[in-house]
Amino acid sequence: MDPILAQGLGADLAALLLPLLGKRDPAAVVAPAVGGVLVAHEVARAFGCRSLFTERQDGTMVLRRGFEIADGEPVVVVEDVITTGGSTREVLDAVRGLGAQVLAVGSLVDRSGGTVELGAPRKSLLTLEVPTWPAESCPLCAQGSKPEKPGSRGLR
Repeated sequence: MDPILAQGLGADLAALLLPLLGKRDPAAVVAPAVGGVLVAHEVARAFGCRSLFTERQDGTMVLRRGFEIADGEPVVVVEDVITTGGSTREVLDAVRGLGAQVLAVGSLVDRSGGTVELGAPRKSLLTLEVPTWPAESCPLCAQGSKPEKPGSRGLR
């Protein structure tokens, strides 16, 4: 909704990730569709490289739409929000499966309190501790509340 704000957040996240890259420049920034698309675009703008996104095809995260990553190509993976790291791991698997070298992972918000392990150095602009529970041990569910699933995982 606010392109100026998005550009600033992308630049801030790129600056935060820069020390994690060593002396390598990313050739691409990759994110999961839908939530990470604009984040990838703005971080890629700040790094001066390509912006790519993955999508689920038959339940698996893949690059489509003519996007390509060369074997050994250095990439950064970004997200809007990390909670469990599930979508981010799927993107990491997709790009590593194509031979990419993941330099770092970034997100605007980390709702895991910094506890999610992704197998790559990572930073977030905002880190929060947001408790999550399996449905069988959720105190709100026990009181009759109905869960609402946020995010874009179920979009088609």
